Amino acid sequence: MSKKEIRELITDLHGQGFAVRRTRRGHFQVTKNGQVVAVIAGTPSDYRSSRNGLAALRRAGYCHTKFA
Repeated sequence: MSKKEIRELITDLHGQGFAVRRTRRGHFQVTKNGQVVAVIAGTPSDYRSSRNGLAALRRAGYCHTKFA
């Protein structure tokens, strides 16, 4: 996932009621109702990590076809 796609995803997550914060290590921690639902890689280098993070987001109620 490119940096541009990560920015778009974060914007979309905010619109769906998720909270996103950047960790000290550069990842993005996604929470909903105070519960951590996923941690997204902050760089585009790890393909599987991005896919696993998106799967966790879908299980938590995130719905968007662009990042499927």
